[in-house]
Formats: sequence, C-alpha cells, structure tokens
Amino acid sequence: MWAPVGVLTSLAYCLHQRRVALAEQRGSDDQNSVDRSLLELKMVQVVFRHGARSPLKALPREEQVEWKPQLLEVPPQTRFDYTVTNLAGGPKPHSPFDSQYHETTLKGGMFAGQLTKVGMQQMFALGERLRKNYVEDIPFLSPTFNPLEVFIRSTNIHRNLESTRCLLAGLFQCQKEGPVIIHTDEASSEVLYPNYQNCRSLRERTRGRRQAAALQPGISEDLKKVKEGMGIASSDGVDFLILLDNMAAEQVHSLPSCPTLKRFAWMIEQRAVDTALYILQREDRESLQMAVGQFLHILESNLLKVVDPATPPGKTRKLYLYAAHDVTLMPLLMALGIFDHKWPPFAVDLTMELYQHRESKEWFVQLYYRGEEQVPKGCPDRLCPLDKFLNTMSTYTLSPEKYHTLCCEAQVMGLGNGE
Repeated sequence: MWAPVGVLTSLAYCLHQRRVALAEQRGSDDQNSVDRSLLELKMVQVVFRHGARSPLKALPREEQVEWKPQLLEVPPQTRFDYTVTNLAGGPKPHSPFDSQYHETTLKGGMFAGQLTKVGMQQMFALGERLRKNYVEDIPFLSPTFNPLEVFIRSTNIHRNLESTRCLLAGLFQCQKEGPVIIHTDEASSEVLYPNYQNCRSLRERTRGRRQAAALQPGISEDLKKVKEGMGIASSDGVDFLILLDNMAAEQVHSLPSCPTLKRFAWMIEQRAVDTALYILQREDRESLQMAVGQFLHILESNLLKVVDPATPPGKTRKLYLYAAHDVTLMPLLMALGIFDHKWPPFAVDLTMELYQHRESKEWFVQLYYRGEEQVPKGCPDRLCPLDKFLNTMSTYTLSPEKYHTLCCEAQVMGLGNGE
C-alpha cells in the first residue's frame, strides 16, 4: 500500500532536477508563465467535512433547543446505495464513536452528532459543484459513478458515511456502473483525524492544553462573559469549543438560539479557533506531524503514484474522496500554510488538483479551499510546481513507520509546555 520512502524521495528529487533544467532552458524571465490551456488534469483529491449535524454535547441550560426527528428526513435525490468495508475489503469495523453518540439523547429525541436533512442537502450541493467542475466544465470524470475512477475513504462514523453518500448522489446524479465501496478503518488506527488514543506522544503533549486554554488571558475573560450571559455556572466545564459546536448547529438549522450566543457569535468562533490553536500549537512541528502527518503521506503517495511512470495501470484513480472532520482540516490547512483563522464549516472542502503540462511534461498542483484558489506555503503562485508543493508537505508528512516511532517515543521534556 505504501511506496518505500527512498523511492518517493528519489522521485521527488528527479522532478526537481527536471524542472530546474527546463527553467534554465526557457530563460529566467519566463519561469513563472504557464499556458494553462496546455495543462492536462490528471488527478483530483478532495478532503471534506461532513454536513450539518446535531451538537455533540448539549449546553447545561434550563431552556434547551429541541432536536426533533423530523430534522432527519432523507431528501429523495440523495439516496444512493453503498457498502462499507475495512481498508482490506473485509467487514465494516465497529464504530465506538457512534456507540458513544447514541448514549446522548438531546431534547426533542435526536442523538448527538446525527447528520440532518440540512447536512444531506449541503453534501449533495458539494457533489453537484464537483460534477460541474469535473464532469460538465471539464470532461474529466465519467458522468456515471465508475469504481475504476473513484476511490472513497471515510472515518467510520455514520454522519461521515452518510455525508459521502449524499456527495456521491450529487456528483453522479445517483447513476453508477459498479458497486460504491466506502473504505474505513478501525478507530484505533484511524489517520483521517488526530488520533489521541493511538498516539501516546500526541496525547501527552496536548494533555491539559484544552483546560489551560480556557485560563489564558483574553479567552478567560470572554468565556466568563458569555457563560454569565447564558446563566451557565463557571464550574460547568463549558468552553468555547462546546459553545461553538452548539451555536453552529443551531444557526445552520435556523433553530431558536440563546440571545447571548447570537450576540457573541463572532467572538465565540474566534475564541474557539484560539483554543484549538493553543491545543495544537503551530510552532510544535511534531504535534502537527502526529496530528495529520500520516494523512499527508497518503495524499503525497497518491500524487507520486500518478507521476511515477512505473506505476502499473489501474493502480491509481482519477478522484480520491476523503470524508473527514473539522479537527482534520484545521491542522491540514496549518501544515499547508493556508489556514484563514476561521473554523472549518460544515460540508467544507479542500481540493487538490494535479496537472501535467502537455509539452514540457512538468507537473503542477492547484489547491482550493471552500472553492477558492489558494497559494500554499513555499509556492510562487496558485499554480504550484509539484516539487515545491511536495517540499511544503514534507515538513509535516510522516510515513507509517515514522508515525509509529514518533508516537511511541518516551517524552522526556517539554510536557509542561501549555499545560
């Protein structure tokens, strides 16, 4: 499944050498001009957050928002049959997160973390946007789902599996030529989110940071102000992450929300971002590596397999879909240098396109977040030479072997940082 590290490194070096030679051949004044009409799209990777859902944890208030089962109605256009397997094609693993969510019943009768009709519609709309981009505007994908063209992986959480279903329904208008298989992994070894249970070093480095964040100057005063306005006791353990989770869920479903949540909406989001950044500190390179390094390695390997002429036919796909979470996207955006300091909303996507120049045979990457072009860190322009993009990724990419080594390292010093 994984290409040897040495092979990937040498391939990246060859790409760099070829680009340097071509640049010298063209002349320095022409290095940055690329005729986009000569670019051929070779692969697309999309990492997306699930659609709108119910909160993960209700706020401890007397007046609770009602989450009624009517919100779970499935729009007919989103129906699309699929099968879930483990990464090896075997039976779907058990989902401890879904079991945990079913232990929390919200007022109105819904469970915590359930994908709603609104969320399904959001994902269908994202699928339609991808269809416009890669089926209609550019005839890149077949208009009907073809398993030889598309690889799908999701975290083993029901709202993500169902979000993927809705996206596929929008992308392929419920038409398919073969079985739709969604691959997923055991929670213990999942890499599509920061795995605190599986990675001891990450758990130790960040232990206590969430609680400590609420005590930081600025965050502390603002949290007290919001909680007092809502009648929530200071000892109730509510922080800005819980406040944002409820506020975002209520807003997107147009449910009657607490006036204090509405009044402080901007501040709550900013302080939630501040809290997340305090937990996963940007300057702590190893924490970011352990959070998303293995996932970056998967994205990188997909790129290099397409570029490598030795890759056998049928071993790559045109489209790779990854159903993930807000806690996945934030460190990914940080690693790529494009985090906008806003919380990743429901159904948001990070899209990575790989192009090859028809004449020079150079490779380029184009990145989009929320449908808008991005300039990754270390790239001269929105259209980024592949070797420069790989260099940016390499700062945080971890092979499974390196991930295991880093996660199992005994932490001798630095544990007090941020605790």
